[in-house]
Amino acid sequence: MTGSGAVPLVLVIEDEPQMLKFLRPALEGHGYRMIEARTGRDGLTEAATRSPDVVLLDLGLPDLDGLAVTARLREWTQTPIVVISARGRDEDKVAALDAGADDYVTKPFSVPELLARLRVALRHAARVDGVEAARFTIGDLDIDLEKRRVLRAGEPVRLTPIEYRLLAELARHPGKVLTHSHLLKQVWGPASAQQSHYLRVYMAQLRRKLEEDPARPRILLTELGVGYRLREP
Repeated sequence: MTGSGAVPLVLVIEDEPQMLKFLRPALEGHGYRMIEARTGRDGLTEAATRSPDVVLLDLGLPDLDGLAVTARLREWTQTPIVVISARGRDEDKVAALDAGADDYVTKPFSVPELLARLRVALRHAARVDGVEAARFTIGDLDIDLEKRRVLRAGEPVRLTPIEYRLLAELARHPGKVLTHSHLLKQVWGPASAQQSHYLRVYMAQLRRKLEEDPARPRILLTELGVGYRLREP
């Protein structure tokens, strides 16, 4: 973490007074400190001067669109950004995640849901800032990125090069939603960013090899209309 250590600092960039009144007790009552900014420009200033551990960002700000704020932040910081927005369309979620947001929560949301998303974002940031885990276990699945080895119930799993690249990209960001376009660019290259059928085919193949019940996946999870994520260890 980049803030004051044990007590994470949350920067909330939000202009709705009622939402701010809801968030402050929710966050401070669960071990977070909170600072607020009511415009995108103020949010950028606070992010630069206060070094928050995580940013909660509304897209509908009075001066700058939240996507523009996300892009500006990503020019110089990898601080996790969790979007909180009333825009619930898949296209809005994809745009925010592709702009650099780590997660997206649609209003209205519950306190437990928000806290869970914050914990995931902070854990991922800790892995990126520290030593990124090269090996971890999810259920009976063991992924070793350093040795490029995947075991299920102790037995080696034979993956094609593309299957392995897809799994490895998800494994580098456990718990984080990766959009279709992100995965296609990383695994197949920029020219394949629109070929979403590639993903469906290879994700189905991976699930057949890694899931106990491929029809009800518990490890390789779908975010409908947005992308996929690997369940956290």
